[in-house]
Amino acid sequence: MNGSDLDGGGRPSMSNIEANIEAESNIEREPNIEREPNIEATSGDDDLDGDRLREYCGVFGIFDHPEATVLTALGLHALQHRGQEAAGIVAFDGKRFNSERRLGLVGDHFSHESTIKRLPGNSAIGHVRYATTGETILRNVQPLFAELNTGGFAIGHNGNLTNALTLRRDLIEEGAIFQSTSDTEVILHLVARSRKTRLVERFIEALRSIEGAYALVVLSNKKLIGARDPLGIRPLVIGELDGKYILASETCALDIIGARFVRDVENGEVVVISEEGLESVKPFPPQQMRPCIFEYIYFARPDSIVHGRPVYEVRKAMGAELARERRIEADVVVPVPDSGVPAAIGYARESGIPFELGIIRNHYVGRTFIQPTQSVREIGVRLKHSANRSVVAGKRVILIDDSIVRGTTSVKIVQMMRDAGAREVHFLISSPPIANPDYYGIDTPQKEKLLAATHTLEEMRRYIGSDSLAFLSIDGIYRAMGEEKRDPVRPQFTDHCFTGDYPTTLTDVTEERVRTQLSLLAEAS
Repeated sequence: MNGSDLDGGGRPSMSNIEANIEAESNIEREPNIEREPNIEATSGDDDLDGDRLREYCGVFGIFDHPEATVLTALGLHALQHRGQEAAGIVAFDGKRFNSERRLGLVGDHFSHESTIKRLPGNSAIGHVRYATTGETILRNVQPLFAELNTGGFAIGHNGNLTNALTLRRDLIEEGAIFQSTSDTEVILHLVARSRKTRLVERFIEALRSIEGAYALVVLSNKKLIGARDPLGIRPLVIGELDGKYILASETCALDIIGARFVRDVENGEVVVISEEGLESVKPFPPQQMRPCIFEYIYFARPDSIVHGRPVYEVRKAMGAELARERRIEADVVVPVPDSGVPAAIGYARESGIPFELGIIRNHYVGRTFIQPTQSVREIGVRLKHSANRSVVAGKRVILIDDSIVRGTTSVKIVQMMRDAGAREVHFLISSPPIANPDYYGIDTPQKEKLLAATHTLEEMRRYIGSDSLAFLSIDGIYRAMGEEKRDPVRPQFTDHCFTGDYPTTLTDVTEERVRTQLSLLAEAS
């Protein structure tokens, strides 16, 4: 829930002082296909954005560099794919912490010289975030900041705490006052209440109380601190520029500023960066790393390297494995842009079927496009994607995508191919079916809204309207990752969305007594 609210009732703050961000309109269109009576289209937010998985956040931090704020803004630009609802930077100038938090894209706010001048300092941390629908409010935008008796404390968080509601309830009962509905503030309160003397010790004590997935960056008066959860579910890397250390969610954020990749922060590791250099602390018992497999499937930028694996090459390997598992007689392989492109290249190379851009994506349509009439809604899918008729007309088409969530996007894409004259449409997915919700920082719908959780493969095919439908197997995706197969006893990756095998305790999900009203404040819109 990091980066997003713990509750479901927040409303966007739309004042001209805080932000200028519009509510997203829904794109809804009934495809011209037959459905079984018990298979209904998902209503509501079923547009091309709403039917995608979302990572909640990206983090960046740099210590003791004269251009800390500018470099942090650039790093956040590179991490924009990890969160497009809001961004924030906190910088320390040796005396004061300076904060700017805004709703909207990084470039909308942090590319202006006036903004950079309001953030003086040689050390800074930054954060980009997603939130669940309708819950982006300024008081939840990170980094969060508090004044402790040890000095200033700013924190940014990528991931989700699975016991945040329980901890929050207990802290409130003990007198804590919360200003946001973000689970990140729970960590801040735990640090503030610690009786330890040193800040690092207080921070580690707080980490011992939390469950779930986290990659954290913390800025204090004298230190930049990074931490990963004991399983390493969420990513965090260390870089170096001009002899100064950097923390970032992905290597692409290092590349954009010309920094050198040093290494990954290890699972369960706390790194402390100060004038003395970099110190590594490992406060938890050693565990086998289980990074989130969706970083490779979807979330990480293709030019990033995650735990030594180039993401682009892994995605091509997933497509190649899919071709080995599912051979289809067809004329052309077409990716669903942009996420399906690497896998489609891998499939085409392995199968020998030509790769073509049969769908063209319009990159200049924002998420705030207004659809005032039904006639505009009827052409909604073509606002962002349009068929390349010369490629697909009269052809047997294989569509490649990385995942199916609710299926509403897939319905529209398949119908688009048929409208463009495709003779056959086969839909292949370069990952297994998503049948379980996520609790570690991915914005997945509830289980009953996941298509694979409520329908058989054949029902899914009929709903989508394709001539065939197939998914990459669990072992297939592990082979693409360089493993022989999935180890059922000691799984190499966090893959619960496919398997239902959750690697940590889910306190807030299983504890019936967690019933708390998280916020009494509805911000003006």
